[in-house]
Amino acid sequence: MGFPINSYKKSAEEYNRALKVIPSGIYGHLGPAEGCFVPVSAFPFFSERAKGTYFWDVDGNRFIDYMCAYGPNVLGYNDEEVDEAAARQSKLGDCVTSPSTRMIDFAEVLVDTVASADWAFFAKNGGDVTTLAILTARAFTRRKKIVFFKRYYHGVAPWAQKIDYPGIIEEEVVNNIYVPWNDYEKLAQVFEENKGEIAAVISQPYQHGNFTDNELPLEGFWQKVRKLCTEKEAMLIIDDVRAGFRLDLAGSDHFFGFEADLICFCKAIANGYNVSALCGKEFLRNTVSSIFYTGSYWLSAVPFAAGIATIEKMKRLDLPKLLNDKGIMLRDGLLSSAKKHGYDLRFTGMPALFYLRIAGDSNGPDDSLMIHQRWIAEMVKRGVYFTNHHNHFLNSAMSEQDIKTTIEIADEAFAVL
Repeated sequence: MGFPINSYKKSAEEYNRALKVIPSGIYGHLGPAEGCFVPVSAFPFFSERAKGTYFWDVDGNRFIDYMCAYGPNVLGYNDEEVDEAAARQSKLGDCVTSPSTRMIDFAEVLVDTVASADWAFFAKNGGDVTTLAILTARAFTRRKKIVFFKRYYHGVAPWAQKIDYPGIIEEEVVNNIYVPWNDYEKLAQVFEENKGEIAAVISQPYQHGNFTDNELPLEGFWQKVRKLCTEKEAMLIIDDVRAGFRLDLAGSDHFFGFEADLICFCKAIANGYNVSALCGKEFLRNTVSSIFYTGSYWLSAVPFAAGIATIEKMKRLDLPKLLNDKGIMLRDGLLSSAKKHGYDLRFTGMPALFYLRIAGDSNGPDDSLMIHQRWIAEMVKRGVYFTNHHNHFLNSAMSEQDIKTTIEIADEAFAVL
């Protein structure tokens, strides 16, 4: 076997230190408790630095990073152009009593770039803007009910969680309706059963949830949903927090041939600088203006400058095509390696935002997670950072050689199995 196996001694020491002063040590999606790090011993806990498509952990191990900070790294860590734009703005001011006009510049860039955008409202996290989208839909329609497609994720606000989650009470989710993905007939039935009560349908542009194969929309699905929402005077909200700009710089709704009423961006919008945006149609402008929704750092200028530089560079690179081509190269190499070793590897979703799963575990009648988790662990221990049950991201800094090395490590990991 040709690739060295990582050791995580210092990472484990730091994690034990963190446990003494931070709940869970590392919480949320970056932590080991969410089920995407199995076995936990195969994964590092803390990074020391990052550049391009790589990060190095506190033990000095380098990783080709297919999580991209769970999406924000779209151009490569510490991209010079983006960092220079941010640094220039930092010297002028960032979080100031009166906002910088860089906010206007950034809004103009988004309105000019995103097909369904007539305005932009800025916050910090994806959940900030999905929440504002729900508030806007309810304020405009004066209705309560929201339709979700099952296996969704729209953030951690109470309205986006489930009744059996800790701390969530019935009143916060009583108006949520759940329908299967791609099931237009069920969606139409739900509208018929709740006449005049549905404020919005909220959805990712395709199903790219965790712990499940990703699934694209059926032919004509979005066009029928768009028509139904228009007829029933309900808002159509697209959560483009993960997929945004990776499929189409004009928005993932544009990629699939329809227009959302409200569309939510975060992650790739500023290459890791902390900003999110809700964009929407002209008829909703006054409604958004009527909602008091704000935060201490939401109008800080440095992320706006970074966002402008990021979008300008994505346009020059023709980023969606670049990521699609890289993703196809990776997909074909991984599937070929898996087939050579007798494994049924599933690569689902879009090439720029994909999900991996080894199917057909021979130990039982149904697919098992165990072989897949072992394969991912062997990859991570050799320097390719995948996670077990989350979709994966690409960035423009990833080279053909990085992809070739990934496939070589995948081949070795299959051989170890």
